[in-house]
Amino acid sequence: MTEQSMTPDPCLDDESFVFVHELNTTELQDYQKQAADKRGLEVYFSDRMLDGSPGPELAVIPAGMFEMGSTSLEYGHCSEEAPQHYVCLKDDFALCRYTITANEFDVFRRETGWYKRRDLVWNEGQFPMMNIAIHDAHHYAQWLSEKTGQTYRLPTEAEWEYACRAGTLTPFAYGEDVSCRAVHFISAFPYQEMKDQRRWFLPRCFPMPKALMVGSLPANTWGLHEMHGNVQEFTSTAWVPHHLHANRDGSPAEAGDPDRIVVKGGSWFDAGVHARSAARMPRMRMEIDVNLGFRLLRELD
Repeated sequence: MTEQSMTPDPCLDDESFVFVHELNTTELQDYQKQAADKRGLEVYFSDRMLDGSPGPELAVIPAGMFEMGSTSLEYGHCSEEAPQHYVCLKDDFALCRYTITANEFDVFRRETGWYKRRDLVWNEGQFPMMNIAIHDAHHYAQWLSEKTGQTYRLPTEAEWEYACRAGTLTPFAYGEDVSCRAVHFISAFPYQEMKDQRRWFLPRCFPMPKALMVGSLPANTWGLHEMHGNVQEFTSTAWVPHHLHANRDGSPAEAGDPDRIVVKGGSWFDAGVHARSAARMPRMRMEIDVNLGFRLLRELD
């Protein structure tokens, strides 16, 4: 790391942590399978609901150590992403392979009587659920936990970024650059063209002013789709405008803004720089939007 906090990194002294950035793609997938095997799970699996129907599809994410945030050498870097620092996640977990869909949320709505406002735009089918506040995501997680007997919750910012990177240190899980064929951002503001300061360029994709169906774009090494772009995603972490006092175990800092939360991933409405793994933005806790959704973490320990 070229820029980091002066806070000690106790996890660096613990040799039991796997530094995932040292693994190649095959080793990362083998490591993921080992985490699934020791629990008798498939790498990709779904919990059964009380009525026997499957819950959201999950991917096992193995524990490990990684570098969170970015440095000034990365195009798109801003002060909110600094300092880059080590985080050690000691427990394996599972994460939804896709953002929660309108179909999945509709089961919750019918069973609980959740009110669907008629004055808002809604997705349907296998498109991301949108126009909900973070407390609605918490209610859905609680309901899903009750229906499956497992513990579901929103991921912390560190858990989200770790899963998104899937062992990479590049701006995107796919490498140094992405096109709108791999990440759904606003095609008028692509990453590489902006980085190269091109005055004129032809967008590589036709503008699509809405979210795509989940699973439309390539997965990362750990099988997660649309972690970059499509819709911004809630985390459980309260907003702090830097990583200066970040906890090395990945838990949220205690001094976060109680009225704002961190969202990750960028969206169809955002420029390519906002889809980077390190990129982070604040949102009000009561805020709803057509480019804001969520995926859930399922605890394994």
